[in-house]
Amino acid sequence: MRGRALDLVLAASCFAVGGLMFAIGQYHARFATLPHALLLAPLAACCAAILLRRVSPVASVLLGVAAVAADLWVGPSLATPLVFTQVLYDACVHGRPRLVRTLLTGSVVLSVLTGAVGLAVARSVGALAVAVLIALVTVVPVLTGIHVRHHRDQAVAARQLARLAEADRANAVAAERARMARELHDVIANHLSAVAIHATAALSADLGADGTRKALTVIRENSVQGLAEMRQLIGYLRDPGSSGDDPSVAGLSGLDALVGRAERAGLAVDVTVLGEPAELPAGVDRAAFRILQESLTNALKHGSGGRVALSLDYGPSALALRVRSPLTRGSGSPPAMSTLVDLPSPPSAGAGAGLVGMQERAAQLGGTLSAGPSDGQWLVSARLPLVEAA
Repeated sequence: MRGRALDLVLAASCFAVGGLMFAIGQYHARFATLPHALLLAPLAACCAAILLRRVSPVASVLLGVAAVAADLWVGPSLATPLVFTQVLYDACVHGRPRLVRTLLTGSVVLSVLTGAVGLAVARSVGALAVAVLIALVTVVPVLTGIHVRHHRDQAVAARQLARLAEADRANAVAAERARMARELHDVIANHLSAVAIHATAALSADLGADGTRKALTVIRENSVQGLAEMRQLIGYLRDPGSSGDDPSVAGLSGLDALVGRAERAGLAVDVTVLGEPAELPAGVDRAAFRILQESLTNALKHGSGGRVALSLDYGPSALALRVRSPLTRGSGSPPAMSTLVDLPSPPSAGAGAGLVGMQERAAQLGGTLSAGPSDGQWLVSARLPLVEAA
């Protein structure tokens, strides 16, 4: 609506200036019998063409050309050609590229042909004055419109690039926050789970001197280890370049220590390695360790005793992981795991976050992960390709 109002103001202003020029004698009627008011008709038509510059640039140009032709027939004036330059300029700014190319070609050809014919007929350099006048009325506004349109398109493209860059930055920040949330969960969940379980056992039953000492030993060990890993992670977040290694680089080289901590926390673990162990891509190595860590953590929190079977199968193209643990007594699946399968209500803080993190790690590498009841036990199975997905 604002654009149409501006068009109306521009057209009215052009007509007012043309009428003033008519009043001071800038019109020269070719036919004395024509009413003076009729001499303003071409100017009015050319001003009306301005109103069409946004709606239909082609119609605007055609109406402007007809107005200039009528003006030349009834008596050449100065106002109508000047308004026509505005019509050409607007057509180049608002019209399609094909129309712009047509106007540029047509204006150049018209100017050159006029000069050539003038020289051939009049055989005088003065004949070029008409060609120069036509070029001023046609070529100059067309080139000006093309130049303005080019800068306008560049400005639009720059704004779009800025929006895309901002969206990419926001996505990168969100992805990094999600990654660090997974790392925080993986780093401390195992230790805090062991601490909570043994603290609960020490408070709820009389374990005797040896049992209490053993529980406090496990609590202290996991607390110290959790604090150390948390300190390392915080240091990395503060300054990735000088605080040591990223704590997320933990790999299968730390599997023995992980199993040892789980066993000291009261979890019996049987480890089976199939195939020939080989050096793994960094991403696969980290993801495999975190998946096994989370699986043992859930087995410790939700298991019902018994032994946990952990197997690694080094294949030619993929690493297969399987962790089989007893289900919780009296339920079909561990609470934290089951909440991921069906979310009828908001889960408690942290419930299901581990399985989501495992699935995301596998998916990022182009692999697969499944978790669920199997033959009366809870089975976590993952397949990680040895060639990391782009």
